[in-house]
Amino acid sequence: MTSSPEESKEPAESLVLHATDNGVSWITLNRPEAMNAVTWDQRERIIALLGAASADPDVRAVVITATGKGFCAGADLRGAPSAGDRVPGDVARTIRLGAQRLIAAVLDCEKPVIAAVNGTAAGIGAHLALACDLVLAAEPARFIEVFVRRGLVPDGGGAYLLPRLIGPQRAKELMFFGDALPAADAERLGLVNRVVPADELEKTAREWAERLAQGPTRALALTKQLVNASLDADRTTAFAAEAAAQEINMTTRDANEGVASFVERRTPEYRGR
Repeated sequence: MTSSPEESKEPAESLVLHATDNGVSWITLNRPEAMNAVTWDQRERIIALLGAASADPDVRAVVITATGKGFCAGADLRGAPSAGDRVPGDVARTIRLGAQRLIAAVLDCEKPVIAAVNGTAAGIGAHLALACDLVLAAEPARFIEVFVRRGLVPDGGGAYLLPRLIGPQRAKELMFFGDALPAADAERLGLVNRVVPADELEKTAREWAERLAQGPTRALALTKQLVNASLDADRTTAFAAEAAAQEINMTTRDANEGVASFVERRTPEYRGR
């Protein structure tokens, strides 16, 4: 579920901080007093920033993180209509235009997206992190499929993402019980790429993101598309997509630079084009 635009009392720019540094777009949720429970304004700004990152050739990687002790405690449900105020179709429309758009924006971003999970990621907050291409977690971080605790069905693509990451049985265990999953256990299950001490999270995220930003940006975008699409494709479709991606990528300067640098036995200098 999502909140309404009237709930936000602060400008969107202060609710979600943004900066670009060394080719990396840093998107930082900034409602620490609410454990970064995501508001309508925050959601729309994150979606817009991810779209802008895709279109900006000077942005070559994205990091999503948060201030305070929580990464994102889920959707801010204050002001949501009561059951008596709804008409059939309201809930489905809200989910399609809200939580699902947010997760799709991460999955469809043409630049690699890193989640730097500083604290609790619950509900849509967990799905926001897990939709990212790479997930770093601070040692105190936890992931919670909180929906069952509220009598709700998971939204924001949770039932799509989790089985693909850890299999249906593990996904059901997390969703049926709603227990908090510590960062170390999330890493063991394959939900997290690496767990680091809290004071090293930003440094590690910066190192990873800047390394990606120095890479062949279009090749990374096409690789991301191939991997994401492969989860729903048969072999024939996947192989055709791979061949098409190779055709497209070989028109880029970076592909030619990569081949030339190999032949000339030097370090490639990728420009993201």
